[in-house]
Amino acid sequence: MPIPANSTVYVVDDDADVLGSLRFLLESDGFKVRTFRNGSALLNAARSSDVDCFVIDYKMPDMNGIDLARRLRSRGMAVPIILITGYPDENIAARAVAAGVHDVLLKPLLDESLVTRIRGAIQDGQDRQDGPGH
Repeated sequence: MPIPANSTVYVVDDDADVLGSLRFLLESDGFKVRTFRNGSALLNAARSSDVDCFVIDYKMPDMNGIDLARRLRSRGMAVPIILITGYPDENIAARAVAAGVHDVLLKPLLDESLVTRIRGAIQDGQDRQDGPGH
């Protein structure tokens, strides 16, 4: 089952160039995109009814991506979260999963792998909403 047209992805990254390139990549693939420069701005705008997937940078000045994921989950936001990072370490994946993150991707290699992972995450989320037998 294909994902619905106009699925909305919220992207948060403190680097304006990264935000711009991710917006272009995702919009070119048919997603609606909202971008945010920090976690606080995302938290102020996020409503579970208008977002299908979050793409969150790990290293930001106001809070890291794992803390942001925890805050989204504590608000009952069940949509998939994909964490992107240019600072890989051996513990980040385990901490991310514990915070409710769906997937972790390394910058700068985001292109089609990111689109594929977002589509998969949205599909997984819809399958869980539909429940067994659908």
